[in-house]
Amino acid sequence: MATTYFTEDHEWLRVENGVATVGITDYAQEQLGDLVFVELPEAGKTLSKGDTAVVVESVKAASDVYAPVDGEILEANQALSADPALVNSAPTGDGWLWKMKLADESQLEGLLDEAGYKSHIG
Repeated sequence: MATTYFTEDHEWLRVENGVATVGITDYAQEQLGDLVFVELPEAGKTLSKGDTAVVVESVKAASDVYAPVDGEILEANQALSADPALVNSAPTGDGWLWKMKLADESQLEGLLDEAGYKSHIG
């Protein structure tokens, strides 16, 4: 069964069998506005927690999306190249950004659960 975690930087991770699917929260996509471009990471790239993984550009601004944990990119959501607005319409579904193999599952302990994230955003 998948477990979902959140960061204070407004990313979500859905973790199952050591693989995290990562995206931005509904709150984050609302703050950004309509996305017009997503720069996706390449499979095989190794990220450390805090590294810029993705750049999203909206009608308002460009913003970095950070790696919430250490790991290796397994796949990026190529559907976003043609339709970046998927992040707006389905941020926790079809609008996911990348999948990564976790390097250290103990890093999940420092993340928020859904109640903690809702408290964080007020």
